[in-house]
Amino acid sequence: MQQPGLKLEQAPPIAVPFRFFLTAPLFLLAAAALLAWSGAASFDARATPAALAVTHLVTLGYMAMVMLGAMLQILPVLVGTPVPAARAVAGAAHALLVVGAASLAAGFALGQPLATRAAAWTLGGAFAVFLVAVATALTRVAVRSATVLGMTLATAALAITVVLGLELAAMHGWGIAPPSFALRELHPAWGLAGWTGLLVAGVAYQVVPMFQMTPPYPPPLARGFPVAVFVLLAAWSAAAWHGDVPGLEATLAVLLAGGYITFAVTTLVLQIQRRRRIPDATLAFWQIGMASVALASAVWCVRAVRPEAPEALDLLIGVLAIVGGAVSVIAGMLYKIVPFLGWFHLQASVGPKGAPHMKKFLGDSPQQLHVRVHLVAVAALCAAALWPQPLVYVAAAALGASALVQFRNLVLAARFYRAELARAPATGA
Repeated sequence: MQQPGLKLEQAPPIAVPFRFFLTAPLFLLAAAALLAWSGAASFDARATPAALAVTHLVTLGYMAMVMLGAMLQILPVLVGTPVPAARAVAGAAHALLVVGAASLAAGFALGQPLATRAAAWTLGGAFAVFLVAVATALTRVAVRSATVLGMTLATAALAITVVLGLELAAMHGWGIAPPSFALRELHPAWGLAGWTGLLVAGVAYQVVPMFQMTPPYPPPLARGFPVAVFVLLAAWSAAAWHGDVPGLEATLAVLLAGGYITFAVTTLVLQIQRRRRIPDATLAFWQIGMASVALASAVWCVRAVRPEAPEALDLLIGVLAIVGGAVSVIAGMLYKIVPFLGWFHLQASVGPKGAPHMKKFLGDSPQQLHVRVHLVAVAALCAAALWPQPLVYVAAAALGASALVQFRNLVLAARFYRAELARAPATGA
């Protein structure tokens, strides 16, 4: 069961990533509840208080929660460089992120500047702790593979995202005018096209061929895509900030979107060529995610060249990129990561022959149920972005159901791990 290229002996304790993974669906459930409470106001415009609160519950409470926990696991196992003081970093970053994400959502939804100020301090602390630890680990990497390059640029993009977010938090919490209102465009762009997209790509270069038995990504794409995205995003940001060259911002946006369409289509083609023909939930989630990324990028092209297009297109782009793209891929990866970690850590306790097969941690049926419910949620949210009333309530119910199904599945896997661990002395470990 040992996977080639994995440094399993360097894995941190299982509690390090698990605390992040088990917390994340609860924030997705909170986003669904807030969506139902605020109703169509969440889709009036992308910058309404309700929309900002729902968005940050998903991006910080779900996406960042899982991504931080996964990186603390991926760096030592996939890249071969342990994160220093992983237990302390995980404990501090997790606690601060929980408080910060909840405070920021409350600050937006309730119009409470004090909550926004608290969020700025706690989120700033969470990401500072994480970034220092991860940057230290990345400087110690011996082999600069495409995965390492993607993760390094993703980490740099995260730092930029955090700085831009803190600037906007200062506006909401302290009334300090930002240096440019282009920050409202730059912050989500660096968070999605930078941090999230580059991390997904960096991980995909390893896990898609490994777990889905596909051919490897073409080397020019694997090496060139992260650099091209980072450079294009930086150039687009400069054009958006200054806004004095007609057509430049739109041209760079189309090139950037074209890069993500290329990555998404390449991933889908590789998955069609996989050697293991049996479909599973992870594959389905990745396919939903890549199709959503391609669609979001295509709509962004339209929005870039047609600025007079309805603002509903901005909401559609957000739904496709965040829930359709990022949340789908994250959900799919959790169904590989959680059973794998459980199997690996049990193997250390009971021996290779005593550890149960990874499929024992969670059967295929609960995962397939999540795929179906999540697909309904993505479709309902896309429809609600265009026709909010009354579809917003259908979307909220579907998103809440998806969060509950995933939380139940992860809890079942964690309970199975604990039960098997409790039996370890009886098996002669």
